[in-house]
Amino acid sequence: MARFLTFAMVAPVASFGALAVGERREGWDRPARSGVLGLVAACLGLTREDEAAQSALAAQYGLAMLCHAPGEPMTDYHTTQTAPARRGWRPATRAEELSGPAEGLATILSRRDYRTGAWHLGALWSRVDAPRWTLEAIAAAMAAPVFTPSLGRRSCPLGLPLAPILISGGTAADVLMDRHDTGPEARLRVRSGSFREQLAGRVRVRGARPLLVLDTADVARQGGGAPVLRREVRRDQPLSRTRWQFALREEAVLVPGAKGES
Repeated sequence: MARFLTFAMVAPVASFGALAVGERREGWDRPARSGVLGLVAACLGLTREDEAAQSALAAQYGLAMLCHAPGEPMTDYHTTQTAPARRGWRPATRAEELSGPAEGLATILSRRDYRTGAWHLGALWSRVDAPRWTLEAIAAAMAAPVFTPSLGRRSCPLGLPLAPILISGGTAADVLMDRHDTGPEARLRVRSGSFREQLAGRVRVRGARPLLVLDTADVARQGGGAPVLRREVRRDQPLSRTRWQFALREEAVLVPGAKGES
């Protein structure tokens, strides 16, 4: 039996950012690996400048997610003031950047994607014998985070506690499905009704099974024998938080609860 740390990722409004090019900030229908590891890093109190700690977090832990509800898409429009580029000038703060003459400032428009009512469960496990943080330490940090955790952007606070639970199980798929069916969020099924009703427990609709996502390389050991629906390539494996660099990663989307060949 392996050890896993399961936790909830539920928010009234969430942002699962994809590659940001130009004025459009598109979003996925589920969290990126880098986003979930960033949430864990916030709980542990890691800064982006701590490259050694960030690298250990990215390399030493496996992650699987059970996507119960992707949420409804929502688009927001932002206007932002920008200062003209000046050679050799690196302002230390946003206020300093905008401190020049008002006539030199410009305004840009950006479009950002969000999700309302997103509902996902996560499972972490150690890939090495002696990880930098034990699962118990990460669970304690999730229960009393150093930095405020959010689901995507800082403007997306959690709607439910992370509620970390340490559990032994055969596979990540097994422990996630067990939490989905019997865990603390089980009575708050979110297929219909307003999010306020969902959080109040007045909506309890049982329906289709959720989707399971994890690294393709982990399917054989952690997929629980569930069939693979599709594979997707995502650029969300952290390489450097300070330089904002991410590597490509192949992710498998499975259908748990249905046994079959992958």
